Amino acid sequence: MSSALAGKIAIVTGGTRGIGRAIALRLQSEGAAVAICGISIASVEKARTELSAAGQPFVAEITDVRKLDDVRQFFRTVDERLGSVDILVNNAGVGIYKPVLDLAPEEWHRMIDLNLTGSYYCSKEALQRLVGRGGYIINISSLAGKNAFAGGAAYNASKFGLNGFSEAMMMDHRYDGVRVSYIMPGSVATDFGSSGAADWKIAPEDIAEVVMTLLRMPERTLVSNVEIRPSKPKK
Repeated sequence: MSSALAGKIAIVTGGTRGIGRAIALRLQSEGAAVAICGISIASVEKARTELSAAGQPFVAEITDVRKLDDVRQFFRTVDERLGSVDILVNNAGVGIYKPVLDLAPEEWHRMIDLNLTGSYYCSKEALQRLVGRGGYIINISSLAGKNAFAGGAAYNASKFGLNGFSEAMMMDHRYDGVRVSYIMPGSVATDFGSSGAADWKIAPEDIAEVVMTLLRMPERTLVSNVEIRPSKPKK
């Protein structure tokens, strides 16, 4: 097993499926002790089975990152079972695509609370452990964070907000030993949203590779953001 991240502790929110699952498994394969969270009992149990196969310490917990108490408890659990976090990947998110007129207030709050507020809650908890010691926060955003589209009002707002949050947090803490980057993929082959998987889309494992590229960068170097687009033509 590669040991590029041996001794490191990584948290991946929304790490039970899709992009988060690919990132969590890749970080584990590189030697990190990984903690993931999700809100589905079935998906968390499946993730436990997958992570346990490597024979390394891990944490897999049911956690709703929209709830501050849940987030605090999750980080305490990681502290107790693995130690203090070195790497946080804020990946948990949801996409609901409707015109503003048709968008229910509950749907608006679900996206803003999960895609944006959850990243704030987790980042704040991580920063309390990283500042002065060093580490990395990587936020999984979207090209929808810079390109608005019809039906994307709430999703665009959450991702535009996440990009701005990430940039400001990077400037707040870049000299505290904490690097902050955000990744903006285009279409990824997961069940996220309504379009589903397709062979022309970016693979979740490709996003995991970008995460590893960022983590391998010299500590004197900070990549503020990465844009990724599919390059295979649609059939």
